[in-house]
Amino acid sequence: MPELRVIAEKLAFPEGPRWHDGRLYFVDHLDGHVNVVEPDGTVRLLATLPGGASGMGWRPDGTHLVVSMHDQRLVALGEQVTEVAALGGLVGGPLNEMVVGGSGRAYVGNFGSDLTGGEPLTPTVLVRVDPDGSAVVAAENLVFPNGVVLTPDERTLIVAESFALRLTAFDVDENGGLSNRRVWASFGEAPSLDFGEIVAQGTTIPDGIALDAEGAVWVSDPVGHEVIRVAEGGRVLDRIPTGELGSYAVALGGSEGRTLYICANARLGRIEPGIDRCGQVLTVEVDVPGAGRP
Repeated sequence: MPELRVIAEKLAFPEGPRWHDGRLYFVDHLDGHVNVVEPDGTVRLLATLPGGASGMGWRPDGTHLVVSMHDQRLVALGEQVTEVAALGGLVGGPLNEMVVGGSGRAYVGNFGSDLTGGEPLTPTVLVRVDPDGSAVVAAENLVFPNGVVLTPDERTLIVAESFALRLTAFDVDENGGLSNRRVWASFGEAPSLDFGEIVAQGTTIPDGIALDAEGAVWVSDPVGHEVIRVAEGGRVLDRIPTGELGSYAVALGGSEGRTLYICANARLGRIEPGIDRCGQVLTVEVDVPGAGRP
């Protein structure tokens, strides 16, 4: 059994791990913190977003983009936090995960509704933000678009539709347009669009994802006690238990790209946000290095 190591703990809700320029970045989204893990293991706070922090990525010029969840903005970190795009007119709920391609285009998911405020689960859109800050709907009718990756040639985008229990793929054209929608992997049939019923079913709910060099995807599961590695079509290739905690996001990085970073927390439905503070960032070594973006 691979050995898990804790590199950060007592977090409210760690999410969005990214390996960039030799270091691990992650957010603690309930606190709005954007963090970096220094080579000596110290976790350093880079910025606090009052609207809550989620997905992040970097443009080719080094601009550090971060999702500001509840005010529905994409922002850039620097000496100050600056707005890149306001997405409230396109989305129905808090913003969520994101991938930034080599072109500088960002694809941003969202909840679809105010689930934490009691609104029903509602299909929604994936938004594309171009380098000039303009934003358009890239894909519609997605059920909680969450973790998202681009293949190394950036011609395929894969997104986790968490509460549809599937990974969905699109072809990407030279202008960033998405087409040829298809199911990349399915983990079962959602019983309804009722959040509670889906969680109670106990089926894998794909949250954050990471692509490796063999074209397989590591999938985090907030209702399970593991992360899984799946091939296109849904065959499970590997499983790594996460003990009593569920997994919410993953990333591949490290010096050889073979370190799997896992953001873990109490299982979905059992968290007292900001009170339990049992969130952790875990690492484990795997055989196949990461590929694509993020």
